[in-house]
Amino acid sequence: MMMKSGTEEDKTTCKREVDHKDYKSRRTDWMIENSRSAGSAEMEVVLPKPLFHLDLWLCFTVQNWILDVGRPVAMLVVPAGWFPLNRPGAAEYLHILYNISTPLVLLKMLERSPRTLPRLAVRLGIISVVMGTSLHLVADSITRRLLLIGYQLHLSVRENPIMKKLNPSSLVDAFELLFYYDDTLGHLMWYGPLFFVLFLFFSGCFSHRKQEGKMPPAAWMLLVPSSTYYWYLITEGQTFILFIFTFFAMTATVMHQRRRGMVPDSNGVFMLYSFSAALFLVAVWVVCLWNDGVLRKRHPGLIYVPQPRAVYTLHLHNTHTQTASTSSSNTLDVSL
Repeated sequence: MMMKSGTEEDKTTCKREVDHKDYKSRRTDWMIENSRSAGSAEMEVVLPKPLFHLDLWLCFTVQNWILDVGRPVAMLVVPAGWFPLNRPGAAEYLHILYNISTPLVLLKMLERSPRTLPRLAVRLGIISVVMGTSLHLVADSITRRLLLIGYQLHLSVRENPIMKKLNPSSLVDAFELLFYYDDTLGHLMWYGPLFFVLFLFFSGCFSHRKQEGKMPPAAWMLLVPSSTYYWYLITEGQTFILFIFTFFAMTATVMHQRRRGMVPDSNGVFMLYSFSAALFLVAVWVVCLWNDGVLRKRHPGLIYVPQPRAVYTLHLHNTHTQTASTSSSNTLDVSL
């Protein structure tokens, strides 16, 4: 009897131990599930919905339209007699302000971007932008004064009538060097870092597929001026190659991020729509001027993107000059 009771007690003890282990395992599973659910809830709290950087895009658009696009407008609107030709004019002062504000805006973009660059690369990029815009400032100032004495932007330097009258003729080489600093070297140093910063900022404008948001109304309002400025940047700055490579890199980034379950947020969608609309405007611009033989000669090669100021001096400036000369001659006949 004693042996039998001892065996029953051992069985009861083993059963209790098994029940206790089962309870502990179930409790552990319950705690893991709760921790996972709490972790997912915590993740939802930690990952807020991406916001549209309205202040950054508004500042970028306004300063570009006033200080960059406003320069040729100031050249046309402000009378030349208001400023001495041996001193900076209204367009030059706007250009100086642009040279100061652009590096600050690019630095602010780099601050908002989750991807960081080495300090040396940032400093070299800012120095390149400042040097490129400074070269453009000097060359643009001289070009404005050449326009006042009959220089035609739709012709090359050597084909311009005023250049053919220079004596000695070797001075034409100096002007060709000046325009090389402006149209080639200056634009490359200016727009290269600009498009690189835009792409770097775009590469950080992605969120999880569940956090995909739509563009706010403010972004739709900025879409037209933003895309129009990119059109001006491509045509007037002759930056089609830099633009199209940046656009292709942005598209490739979107395809790569979609495989990881990431989609562009409102800032990324805004940049994609702006670049797409600008590309459409450039296509319309090229189609409208496709059969212009003079501009074709001015822009030879496979890529044909006429400059707006060349179109102005070819079609509009001559019309205004003829109208002014006709009105002055009519006034003279009436007085006689």
